[in-house]
Parts: sequence; C-alpha cells; structure tokens
Amino acid sequence: MTTVALRALSVHFLTATGAVFAMLAMLEAVKEDWPMMFVWLVVAFVVDGIDGPLARKYEVKVHAAQFDGVLLDLIIDYLTYVFIPAFALFYSGLLPGWTGWFALLIITFASVIYFADTRMKTADNSFQGFPGCWNMVVLVLFALEPPTGLSMLIIAALGIAMFLPLKFIHPVRTERWRTVSLPMALAWTFFAGWAAWVEFDPQSWAHWGLVVTSIYLVFAGVGQQLFPKKA
Repeated sequence: MTTVALRALSVHFLTATGAVFAMLAMLEAVKEDWPMMFVWLVVAFVVDGIDGPLARKYEVKVHAAQFDGVLLDLIIDYLTYVFIPAFALFYSGLLPGWTGWFALLIITFASVIYFADTRMKTADNSFQGFPGCWNMVVLVLFALEPPTGLSMLIIAALGIAMFLPLKFIHPVRTERWRTVSLPMALAWTFFAGWAAWVEFDPQSWAHWGLVVTSIYLVFAGVGQQLFPKKA
C-alpha cells in the first residue's frame, strides 16, 4: 500500500472512531451520567469537524475508494447527532410525560428522513433545512433547562425547519462569512465541552457562550438568504 493510500485510509479510520465515542456516550447515558455523555458527544463532534477537511485534502474518494466515506459519516452522525441525544432527552425526564414521547418521535423520525434526502446540500455547501444537529440542541437544553413549553416549541420549530427552504450554514464549507462562522463553531465546541465538564453548573459563564454561539449558528444561513451576496 502506498503512503498516499495509507493516509487516505487513515482518514476513514479517524471517522470510524466516532462510532467508538458514540458507544462510550451511550454507556454513560445508560448510567444517567449526562455530563460525561455530552463530553463524549463533543469529542465525536470534534472528530466530525476535522475528518471532512482531511478527507478532501487526501482525496479519499480517489485513494481509498473501497470505503464510502459519506455513508460512514452519515451512520455515525445519526448515532451522535440524533439517536443518543434523543434518548438522553427522553430518558432524563427533562421533558416529562407525553412531551418526551413527542420530542423522541419528532427527532428520530424527521432526522432519518432528512439524512436520506439527496437535496440536503445547497450549491454553496450549506444545508437545505435544519441539518439534524440535535446533539447541539439537546446539550443547550440540558445546560439552560428552559420551561417545558419553550423546549417543545424549539424542538417542533427545528423539526419543521428540516423540511423548509431555509439555509443553515456549514461552518467549515460555507465560504461566505466563514471568518466569523468557523470561530463561532469552535467557540460553541469549547463552551459545550466546558459546560458538560462542570456538570452544567448554572453559574458557569459557558452557558452565555452557548446561547450567543447557538443563535449565530442557527440564524446565520437565514441571514445570508435575507441579505444575498451581491454579484
């Protein structure tokens, strides 16, 4: 095997570690250790953020084509972005009674449909509709513990937004505003890891960082639609 091929294959192996982090997160979820569960999900989130640029740099579609990197990424994303966060939201009792069932069904069903939609990417490498980043949403809900009604409204709105012609940026691949978007995404990751590490202490300043960065990441794409780039 050539050095080029080995490098490309190692990127697939890096992506595959997300499945291990997903299992570690699930084991913590079963023990109801929610902060540690989110620590592992944040680690998986970091891996997901760096494997794409590496895959393009080392041309995995050319030099390691025997593995489908897109499929591998989608499988792990569904585990870490959707399945485990939905389980945590339901099993933790953060949304009691029927509200928990409502959130569980909306998140899991809508997301699997969205992930299979071939129209999910736009021409500028953004996402068409909310891209199912429920790991981010649920972590913020755990950190802030908003009223049940507000949590339900957020989940319902984002579930509907998955299938609306609304743009959501990819912090790395969407070139427009990337000088702001990428630092915002890195800051969100830092605040998320810190909030989980201090067990979502309500006095932690990380919560404010989560709010600010989350608002930007959710609405930046819509902002680009409202103020299109001049030709």
